[in-house]
Amino acid sequence: MSRLLVCFASLLSLVDWSLAYPIHAECKLTWTFPKTSCANVSTALIKQMKMWHTDKGCENGGEEKCLYTFKSFQGNVMKATHETPVHHYADDQTYTFTNESSGGCDVQGFSTSEVWYAYLDYSTNYCNMHNLLTGSGLDKMPGFQEKSSTSVCTQYDKPNCAKY
Repeated sequence: MSRLLVCFASLLSLVDWSLAYPIHAECKLTWTFPKTSCANVSTALIKQMKMWHTDKGCENGGEEKCLYTFKSFQGNVMKATHETPVHHYADDQTYTFTNESSGGCDVQGFSTSEVWYAYLDYSTNYCNMHNLLTGSGLDKMPGFQEKSSTSVCTQYDKPNCAKY
């Protein structure tokens, strides 16, 4: 009987832990640029994707600031992919841009693993977007803010974007 209670308690702790993250490896976030237009934000992101399109910067799997592919930009929606350099997993990215009446821009970012069974991703989907943001220098724009949480962004609380 005591073994059964221990197993049940262990199962409950796993269920409670697993509810902290989305059920699939993905990340949703919002970037706010109160003083930067969506045209400038999207241009900077596309430029960074094109700079990091090749495998340069992927040497020895040490960083993943590489293998980005800009796919399309239609209306206010940009599509891209990022491929991990070691195992060549692909993550799909979508950025939705909303012009603010003040001249600023809100961006809804979403990155998700193409692998159906991915759950924990070492914050890779978050880092896919974060690395583009910091690589392009957009994180330094006046008033920039980022919003997300572990409930919509896998391992948002444990990012290692220097590696992933």
